[in-house]
Amino acid sequence: METFYLSHGAPTLAIDETVPARKFFQSWQQSVFKEKPSSILVISAHWETAQPTVNVVDRNDTIYDFYGFPKPLYQIKYTPPGAPKLARRVKELLMASGIDHVDEDKKRGLDHGAWVPLMFMYPEADIPVCQLSVQSRQGRHSPLQHGKGSGPSQRGSPVPSWAMEFDNWLKDALIEGRYEDVNHYESKAPHPKMAHPWPDHFYPLHVAMGAAGEDSKARLVHSSWTDGTLSYASYQFTQPK
Repeated sequence: METFYLSHGAPTLAIDETVPARKFFQSWQQSVFKEKPSSILVISAHWETAQPTVNVVDRNDTIYDFYGFPKPLYQIKYTPPGAPKLARRVKELLMASGIDHVDEDKKRGLDHGAWVPLMFMYPEADIPVCQLSVQSRQGRHSPLQHGKGSGPSQRGSPVPSWAMEFDNWLKDALIEGRYEDVNHYESKAPHPKMAHPWPDHFYPLHVAMGAAGEDSKARLVHSSWTDGTLSYASYQFTQPK
């Protein structure tokens, strides 16, 4: 099994052709993951709930969960099928891992943390997609438990030293398999609060690590920067064969 942590950046990635990461997402099927998935589960920082929740829908709507952006951004439609069977399987696995309750949302579509990268990765919008919410207010243990049962690290030049140091530390820790250090990044990484003042965009990484397993291997599949401190570092986690 393979999982991915993908940094999606700002919503304007969808309309700004100057963002380097666009080419990465556009080349996804040719250069990163050639096998077409039967369905996709996305864990986005942009759906936070008190209780773990999966969206169980037949067709995903496009959610414009942002304000004050250019009008063309609100005219994009990305409406892939829902993945109710996968969503309920995720719920089953979470509850089997010890989580008491997992809600089902039968109306919610895809927030921009999901549909912006997916519109480039799978532009045909023909692959069923479901989402699982995050609970960042509960601390890192919640997403770690989820993973065992899909955000940026934060355009311009040069990149500030604190941002580069955190990004390099994360890369080394992941590639070297020091997952426990990543789990405790608040005390292990340089400048953790500068890089992630709030952990919601970092927690999906814990889910990807946990789902792949302790013996998985991490690979950096893309690295670029925008807006000075916004890293698009993205990782693939693969189980040994």
